[in-house]
Amino acid sequence: MQLTLLSMQLTEQLMTSARAIELEEQYGAHNYHPIPVVLSRGEGVFVWDLEGKRYYDFLSAYSAVNQGHCHPRIVQALTEQASKLTLTSRAFHNDVLGEYEQFMTQLFGYDKLLPMNTGVEGGETAIKLARRWGYDVKGIEKNKAKIIFAEGNFWGRTLAAVSASTDPSSYTGFGPYMPGFDLVPYNDLDALEKALQDPNVAAFMVEPIQGEAGVVVPQEGYLSKVAALCKKYRVLFIADEVQTGIARTGKMLACDHENARPDILILGKALSGGILPVSAVFADNEIMMTIKPGEHGSTYGGNPLACKVAMAAMQVVLDEKLSENAERLGAILREELSNIKSDRVTLVRGKGLLNAIVIQEKNGVDAWDVCMLLKDNGLLAKPTHGDIIRFAPPLVITEEQLRECAAIIRRTIEGLDA
Repeated sequence: MQLTLLSMQLTEQLMTSARAIELEEQYGAHNYHPIPVVLSRGEGVFVWDLEGKRYYDFLSAYSAVNQGHCHPRIVQALTEQASKLTLTSRAFHNDVLGEYEQFMTQLFGYDKLLPMNTGVEGGETAIKLARRWGYDVKGIEKNKAKIIFAEGNFWGRTLAAVSASTDPSSYTGFGPYMPGFDLVPYNDLDALEKALQDPNVAAFMVEPIQGEAGVVVPQEGYLSKVAALCKKYRVLFIADEVQTGIARTGKMLACDHENARPDILILGKALSGGILPVSAVFADNEIMMTIKPGEHGSTYGGNPLACKVAMAAMQVVLDEKLSENAERLGAILREELSNIKSDRVTLVRGKGLLNAIVIQEKNGVDAWDVCMLLKDNGLLAKPTHGDIIRFAPPLVITEEQLRECAAIIRRTIEGLDA
């Protein structure tokens, strides 16, 4: 035993980025293709690799780290609760869950919260709720309920999630697919209205801004009109705010930009500030109370550790005015990106601090290559769909830091044409 511990300690001392990547390649599943950097520490907007090089994090773990890496208030909540009680399962009550549910439902304005762990679990939960509501309340015939999704959506990689996908890399080779799922083009209200006229439709699930698709922002008024159409045809409006929620777009929710209140709201990622997996599904009693004991659940969902962490994470968002910071700095970032003097950048889009640029491949240099150069220059970002780079720094970033990062991006891209 002592020799084993000594060996582990020696391995930690000798670990290099190359060795860490080699171990992942040898012993891990090859279901990701990460940028080749091995991170070992994070604080605020910065992360450090094993060799001690510092980087600006412009991905924020796909918007899970809105409050910055290892925020001391959230870490304190974690450590204090971890020394008292971490998990009871829902077989018993715990002394934190009710407080958490009250805090969150009052903050977001819903009757009830159903706690889960991951964003994709939140999506699955919302669909189950919508189907049950469709049968019990709307009166849809048994096993006939349909859920409509927007093309280009991404909400995870479970079988249900890939059944709703239009991305061949997500669904190819994993059929048969979930029945009762239909698709309409994103940002197309006419197509949506036609689909909602089917009396068997229980819900329309949509991202207010499509994140994985490349930060695709709909036309102004789209969300409010979606809410109105769903109400007109007695269909539930499900907002997947796992990536866009928690202040990322300049409001607490992206739907808040249009005062479009979803019937079912899904949150995750930054709900814990990146400390541990926490997700939540919100709905009013008419929807939430259709599911009875034993019909849905999670061993870890609603555990006291997660509840304490989530409350601390949300309090940081409120106290540090992260929505306002995202709104103000996002406008600055888009202006800076629009001023890049290179025809490689064909489009800049986004809202708040969820932004993207579209990169035109030129002389064999594509978006992946640009991200590799950004890494070399001290900024981490990741391409999506081959030609799009998302820029989503922690919301605690300062204007000075943001402008420094914009300069790094500009020098990197313009340097390709020098």
